[in-house]
Amino acid sequence: MPKKYLVYLGSTLDDLKNESRELPRIVLELGHIPIRSPYGEAGNGEPDRALVNKVISECDYFVSLAAHKYSKEGEPSPLEAEYTQALNCGIPVIALIVDEGVRWRANKKETKPAQIRKLNDFKDSLRKHPHASWSNTAELCQKAQSLLLREINIHPGKGWIPGSEGIDPAAANELARLGAENGELKRRLGIESGDLVSRLRDQLRHAVKVLALNRAVLSFYYENGKTWENTRKFRYLRIFKVLAPELYRGKTAADISRFLGGVLNPDLKRAVRKDFHAPSNTVKKILADFALLKLARCIGGGGAEGSDSEVWEITEYGKELYAVYRMRQLEKPIEKLAAQAALPETGAAPRETGLETGPEEAAGGSAGEGQEKAAGRKGRGGKKKAP
Repeated sequence: MPKKYLVYLGSTLDDLKNESRELPRIVLELGHIPIRSPYGEAGNGEPDRALVNKVISECDYFVSLAAHKYSKEGEPSPLEAEYTQALNCGIPVIALIVDEGVRWRANKKETKPAQIRKLNDFKDSLRKHPHASWSNTAELCQKAQSLLLREINIHPGKGWIPGSEGIDPAAANELARLGAENGELKRRLGIESGDLVSRLRDQLRHAVKVLALNRAVLSFYYENGKTWENTRKFRYLRIFKVLAPELYRGKTAADISRFLGGVLNPDLKRAVRKDFHAPSNTVKKILADFALLKLARCIGGGGAEGSDSEVWEITEYGKELYAVYRMRQLEKPIEKLAAQAALPETGAAPRETGLETGPEEAAGGSAGEGQEKAAGRKGRGGKKKAP
């Protein structure tokens, strides 16, 4: 069923009785519902303003018909009051103003300068909205129809539908129940969100401790070498920090072995061999431990091509842990600047804090630092040269 609109028809009835009778017919022919004032009287012969305001607030469009009358002397204009109510309710206004050049009966015109001034000001306000001038009833009907159709097309209102086509009571009850249930769930989530965040932080701290306290033993096979050499212990936390960015896009176990062998190589003067820079069985053990800690997962492979074709990627939980570490690194320069700014006042030396200064740093620092330190050492038993 096409949507029907409620169209309020306001006019100064004393001077526009004949013209105002035609507008309801135009609205009905367009398939909509005309509403006219007054709707009741307060007991003194005046329209019941509270009732009129309520009716206007429920309409979709407001049509104002104005000529040369404003109101009874000394009284406010009922039409202007209705117009103001329509503006307050955000209802689109259409103005139909008589042509000033049309001959008009003297008894249907304002004669007092004050009333004329108020009428002209009111007409100026009406001309700020879609409006048209008319000189006879036929032209009034034609322009009212055109303006109303244009306004409905540009600013379609909420409209009205019969009660038989409204929402089913059972559906309304179900929507109300779901709304109440949704509100209760939101309330519970609001209460538990603090506990969830605290629990997640505790889990992240525990994971960092586990990674910092456990080590993996890696050896390296160099070009022209005959066996595995340079056996070193690397903390899991260091391995995870180096490997995490690589796991954002899936990598095979063989790729991970080559990557770790190249990055963690303690002897930069010697090149590792092309395949399996680090022992594949040790790398698989590290990946299995990361999976146990829910930091990484195997997403495929390991079929006919062998276990070296397994594809591994970082988990969402692993991303959270790595994000904590990276944020602490990115914030570290800010903390240093703040410490330096406070140094003249406190006299204390700045102290570095954060995830990146954990136990693994004492075991060799970042991957780049490990390579630089390894390149500068001859061996464990080497002596320092005299300056």
